[in-house]
Amino acid sequence: MSEKRFDLSKLKISREENPPSGPESPPSRPHIAYFLYIGAALFIGFGIYFFLINIIKSDEIVEVTTVVQISPAQADAILTASGYIVAQRKASVASKATGRLVYLGFKEGDQVQKGEIIARIESEDVEAALAQAKAELEVANADKIDAEQSLERAQKLFEPQLISQAEYDGVKARYDRVAAIIASRKAAVKAAEVQLENTLIRAPFDGTILTKNADVGEVVAPFSAGASSRVAVVTLADMRSLQVEADVSESNIERIDTQQPCEIILDAYPDKRYRGFVDKIIPTADRAKATVLTKIRFADIDHRVLPEMSAKVHFLKKQSTDSIDVKLILAVEREAITKRKNEEVVFLLDKRIVHEIPVTLGNTYGKMIEIKSGLSHGDKIILRPSYKLQSGTSVKVKD
Repeated sequence: MSEKRFDLSKLKISREENPPSGPESPPSRPHIAYFLYIGAALFIGFGIYFFLINIIKSDEIVEVTTVVQISPAQADAILTASGYIVAQRKASVASKATGRLVYLGFKEGDQVQKGEIIARIESEDVEAALAQAKAELEVANADKIDAEQSLERAQKLFEPQLISQAEYDGVKARYDRVAAIIASRKAAVKAAEVQLENTLIRAPFDGTILTKNADVGEVVAPFSAGASSRVAVVTLADMRSLQVEADVSESNIERIDTQQPCEIILDAYPDKRYRGFVDKIIPTADRAKATVLTKIRFADIDHRVLPEMSAKVHFLKKQSTDSIDVKLILAVEREAITKRKNEEVVFLLDKRIVHEIPVTLGNTYGKMIEIKSGLSHGDKIILRPSYKLQSGTSVKVKD
């Protein structure tokens, strides 16, 4: 009986990562779970993506305008410029003499009349000098009386040749000398009176005290002589001379002419309109800014207009300033108005939601149209609303 030989070389362990699967090899379950997880993640990801896309697509991008208050005169505006209120008659009132301030009778906002004493500096030395000059004048006047009497006697004696020419000339010279002394004393008195007047600081014109630059006890001088001395005691302005000074571009200056009507709006009181007209066009340009300075005078003015306030000026078409309508109306851009069901409506923006609001329209002023009812000042309105826009829709405002 022959022995069977076995090939032991076939008994090896396979070290390959993916051994070949035979017909009887079982399926790999971990690999199936892995693909299931991948599929579920992709499904969820695509779902979220399409959900976000739908949300983004629902927010229409819109432009917004604001309901504002305007005056009908703005429809005639051919140019707008900005400027400041400036007093055309203004002075820094200072002392003509140097001394310590001993009296200040006014404060900011007080009205003063021309020639009224605003302040006074110490004057004891000047008053003493004036008293001395007056006393010396009295002495000279007394000498003049004696000299006149001597001259009269000399003339009576000289005619009959009772005194010589030399004696007469001596008496006459004494009289002339006394007369010259009197003239000198009078000049000294006048100079002392002027010095005393210089210690009084008077108002140069009718006006209002704008600022107080010194206090009682401080040294004032015509020119600043040191850090401790003041020059101007008060700043005075004639409030009737207030005008708007506005810069107009060189390219637009030909559209402006003197006496042209204007509408003035103060930034401090945007709801108030003032009538005015071009008073002066300064005949020189600013080469740095390429502008020409214009001065606009108020046709009507009140106590609210103050120096250095900022203002806007609407230069209007040439017409009588009496016809300027300065009452305010509500208005919005005409492109914000649309029709829904044969009704004039606008879309009011409230946060990100729009609401359809019926409105009653009035007159048209340029690109603006009057709103008689339905809206309020400051409301945010959709500009050029699309036909797809509906009330309650969420929108996104264009940057």
